[in-house]
Amino acid sequence: HWLSFLDPRARGLSRLGQKALSEKRPAAGPLGRTEDGVDKLPGRFLTFEGGEGAGKTTQMRLLARALEEAGIALKATREPGGSKGAEAIRRLLVEGESERWDAVSETLLFLAARRDHVRRVIAPSLASGIWVLCDRFSDSTLAYQGYGKGLSLSFLNALNRFAVGDLVPDLTFILDVPVAIGLMRAAGRGAANDRFETLERDFHERLRRGFRRIAARERERCVLIDASAEIEAVHRALLDAVAERLGVPLPRR
Repeated sequence: HWLSFLDPRARGLSRLGQKALSEKRPAAGPLGRTEDGVDKLPGRFLTFEGGEGAGKTTQMRLLARALEEAGIALKATREPGGSKGAEAIRRLLVEGESERWDAVSETLLFLAARRDHVRRVIAPSLASGIWVLCDRFSDSTLAYQGYGKGLSLSFLNALNRFAVGDLVPDLTFILDVPVAIGLMRAAGRGAANDRFETLERDFHERLRRGFRRIAARERERCVLIDASAEIEAVHRALLDAVAERLGVPLPRR
């Protein structure tokens, strides 16, 4: 089985398989109050995607705060990274010269990190009914190594399936921003050691087109959001998406 390396309780989680988890706990209403009065919801997996400088980290932090205020237990994490082993691999991936790795080597490193991250952090959290918010996941592999660096999308999908099985986010926010704005924001935060920010402008244009194509192809899962707007406007768009797609209205400030 593709997910044989996971705890059996975690198999089939996410949009493709939350039935198994919901059968083990009382049904939850829109705000997560179960019949026995415990404010819990089945674990949901939300991912944040986009090019450099799109504001993923900021928006994930704001949404995490809104979820916590609503009484929803969550785990905020990132890729590459999120677990001890994956963080060690992260340093290999984001530091050094832009051409330190070829596209295939880079992909294999990302997937090794992702497998450890899913196995040790994401799957156990979802199995416990905890919401997981992740800064990047498999869509970034398709965008960066596929659309950006030219690897076969079917090849990347097969590798990702081999690494993490059928785990798919319940909801993915694709934060879209013009390349010039994104790179200017990235330069402003002083992340000089990030290999990807130093790649040529054409790469970032391909990357943006790739994310937009993913959003268009998977409309049920993905929400394309104009990330060039003010931070609060983008945050409100995320709140609207959570209410519409997941049936969980969140308080607005």
